Amino acid sequence: MPSSDADLTSYSAELCSAAAEAARLVADDLRAAFRGTMTVEFKRDQHDPVTEHDRRAEEAITKSLTARIPDSGVVGEEDGAQPGTGGVTWYVDPIDGTANFARGLAFWCTSIGAVVDDRIVAGAILDPMTGDLFTADLSGAWLNGEPMRSTGHRAEAEALLITGYPSARDVATDGPDGLARFGDLVTAYGTLRRSGSAALSLAHVAAGWIDAAMGTSVNAWDICAGRLIVEQSGGVYRGFGADGWNQPGYAAYTADLDPVALNRFVATLTE
Repeated sequence: MPSSDADLTSYSAELCSAAAEAARLVADDLRAAFRGTMTVEFKRDQHDPVTEHDRRAEEAITKSLTARIPDSGVVGEEDGAQPGTGGVTWYVDPIDGTANFARGLAFWCTSIGAVVDDRIVAGAILDPMTGDLFTADLSGAWLNGEPMRSTGHRAEAEALLITGYPSARDVATDGPDGLARFGDLVTAYGTLRRSGSAALSLAHVAAGWIDAAMGTSVNAWDICAGRLIVEQSGGVYRGFGADGWNQPGYAAYTADLDPVALNRFVATLTE
């Protein structure tokens, strides 16, 4: 493993390349399967679908990553944790936005992040439908190989927010208070959308295509790559709900946004 910050920065570029390569490896098959006949099963409940393409893609990604970086571990949405003996752990979501993928809605992606010593050091998010590749390592962030900066509107009244809140679990937990919080965001933001893919939403914040994204019940594989991509593009990522980098809640926004209502929302959940 790298012994200095300079070595780690160099190594992070290698990990970023490996993540991008693995994402590209499955892109053609996923794109070909999109809007085709597929088997959809459910894990926890009807809000948590999985297809044979999720499982097949994760297997191919895992093989690619561990061949490129031997002894690395993998934590995937479908196959769980496969510990390695080295210092790198990959967090893999082969299809972030499976519900969209299964129904033919073209907002989903493949997300792969690399963690070394509990620090996110590299990430790649690929949108197979557009071909857009969002990447980051410890030296910067890129969109299709070009440097990327997270810029946008300053006022929330002009801004676009993507959020998964309130989910069914949020409604069950927060009740009328949750709906009132959601109403506050709807009122404050010029436009609010529910996308169904946290990873791709974060990538769009990094690119400045949307101004903010927020969620309250994400997993490590949903946000590992996206968090680094936002931060390395100059945007802001605030995690909440736990310690460490993989908190279940997050609010991310461009460097320009003054997120008054978004900060108020986070405060109601964390105070």
